[in-house]
Amino acid sequence: MRQYTKRFGRLTAAHSKKIENHAHIVALYTVWYNFARINSAVRMSPAMAADLETRLWGIGGTS
Repeated sequence: MRQYTKRFGRLTAAHSKKIENHAHIVALYTVWYNFARINSAVRMSPAMAADLETRLWGIGGTS
């Protein structure tokens, strides 16, 4: 998880220590990992491999 989320990769004093902020970043990472990231072994997202979703989610904002 630390490799993908810079907030976890920083030194202990550098990231927010509020549990609410920690819970939010873990939730965002989990959604990205399962719905927006392509797994190199199966060449699709884990959610697509489990038949939970038919398309890859984007992470960009609206234009």
